Amino acid sequence: MTPAASSAIAVTQALDAVMREDKGRLVSALIVRLKNFELAEDALQEAMASAVAHWSRSGLPASPQGWLLQVAWRKALDRIRRSQTEARTAEALQPFIGAEIGEAPDLISDNRLRLIFTCCHPALDQKSRVALTLRTICGLTTGEVAAAFLDQEATMGQRLSRAKAKIAAARIPYGVPEADALAERLQGVLAVIYLIFNAGYSATPDRTRDFVREAIFLARLVDGLCPGQAEVEGCLALLLLTHARSAARLGPDGTAIALGEQDRSLWDASAMREGLSLLDRAMHRRAPGPYQIKAAIAACHMQDDSSDWPQILALYDSLLRFEPTSVVMLNRAIALAETGALEAALQSLAGLADALADYQPFHAARADLLARAGRTAEALDAYGMAIARAGSQADARLLSRKRDRARSP
Repeated sequence: MTPAASSAIAVTQALDAVMREDKGRLVSALIVRLKNFELAEDALQEAMASAVAHWSRSGLPASPQGWLLQVAWRKALDRIRRSQTEARTAEALQPFIGAEIGEAPDLISDNRLRLIFTCCHPALDQKSRVALTLRTICGLTTGEVAAAFLDQEATMGQRLSRAKAKIAAARIPYGVPEADALAERLQGVLAVIYLIFNAGYSATPDRTRDFVREAIFLARLVDGLCPGQAEVEGCLALLLLTHARSAARLGPDGTAIALGEQDRSLWDASAMREGLSLLDRAMHRRAPGPYQIKAAIAACHMQDDSSDWPQILALYDSLLRFEPTSVVMLNRAIALAETGALEAALQSLAGLADALADYQPFHAARADLLARAGRTAEALDAYGMAIARAGSQADARLLSRKRDRARSP
């Protein structure tokens, strides 16, 4: 291999590593300064192309991230200067020419925090918030974001374009809300992170991007850049405690394994310790919230040899005060059954039948409780409805085995 070829390979590998680790930080810094998503992304793309040629001739710079940010910034300014319709904007940006914006890591981090609040602004619908966060903060391609939603890439591209246009038209600020509005807006950010985590946790193994990892990354980012927030700590604790059980979720044949039947020796002890420590820190702040309660429920499933169902039931009662939803009531009914009140739990489920008619976990829970109550025919019907709505083959196989056991106890 020639020296030139070796150099080109080294440059490509270095550039791939930088973009894999720091693309979100770089594009966030540009977007917040330029107030234009498309311009920032295009400028960074041009800077990457320039890096291949420049670094091959001159070697890697001391700070590849800083080099890319600085070059992207200049290319963005060049584009603005060439645009007659943005001449005034070019004049306004003139003082920034030559600014060493790539030399301030803290500034880049702050910009990511600003941008995640922008992406998760309540003016955008929930799907657009998740998609824009994955695209901009996590650095996923439009195709990868589309795959997460089972959309066509062109359709997702249009959604992302509309979201960016709405941010510009509504003049949504690129910043962290003031203290009096932070708590409400922070819940929206955490909701997006939790949705991303759930999308990854329920995904099939062939998913090209690990959304669980992306969600934990985002939660750590918000925790590090917005410290002292009990609900952020609670959310991160919830993600870590849930993810800690990942290695025990599936059997050798790919069948899902119920929590109570999992091999606890396979749980990630390090993630559990960190999650429990975060939860303890959050609870000591005396600012209760739904993510802390959900994390506490996860902890009650994990600290001893079996789940503490009376405590879990009490926690669901507390959670209902924050989230009086049908899904929380479903989970409360399951906990109620585990404390021995089987008939009361079935009555609770009956009241949720209309609201959760298309929700697979409702039919699965109802089937389990009916089987335990000896109502076999009803249980078999409920298992059939749950299997028809299963989101993965692993869940379908688990439900099929339960149905077989109910049929031949």
